[in-house]
Amino acid sequence: MTAHDPVRSAFDDAQATLTAFLADPACLDSVRRFVAAASKTLTHGGLLMSCGNGGSMCDAMHFAEEWTGRFRKDRSALPAIAFSDPSQLTCIANDFGYDEVFARSVEAYGKHGDLLVAISTSGGSPNILRALEVAKARGITTVGLLGKGGGKAKDLCDIPIIVPLATTSDRIQEIHIKVLHIAIETVERELFPANYRG
Repeated sequence: MTAHDPVRSAFDDAQATLTAFLADPACLDSVRRFVAAASKTLTHGGLLMSCGNGGSMCDAMHFAEEWTGRFRKDRSALPAIAFSDPSQLTCIANDFGYDEVFARSVEAYGKHGDLLVAISTSGGSPNILRALEVAKARGITTVGLLGKGGGKAKDLCDIPIIVPLATTSDRIQEIHIKVLHIAIETVERELFPANYRG
């Protein structure tokens, strides 16, 4: 009898999640819509904003730094910000409650024509829901990177991207970072085609 291999099992589980995502045309269509929205925002001088909690905040920060820094090759910096400054977050949480930490930043920085990427593996984080509500009220396009059926956030997003099959945050986050990287690459191919020649 072959002993259980938790390493191989984890990779198989991750592969099954990606396979399920690729097999759902709605998932791929949502990513394409995300790409189109991000490209439109940047082309018209708008700001890309992102937020999340815990590991999802790390993904939000990763998303922002890829635009302001370098992705594949050198190009001009592009405007993106993650709501992750600890002094702002703790100030807002102390004064208004933790549910408002992202909503206040959307109110401070966001304007019509911008794009908010809200990341939540459950789709139910109250501070993510509030950020989406404020964004909607201000005419900001919203993308939700979600899991577990999308939760309440699904209906608040213009473009919900819901990871199928996975029931744990780690597997959901693995697809989220793939979606973010692929969106960045696809937009960069459109805006900076010379970076992808040769």
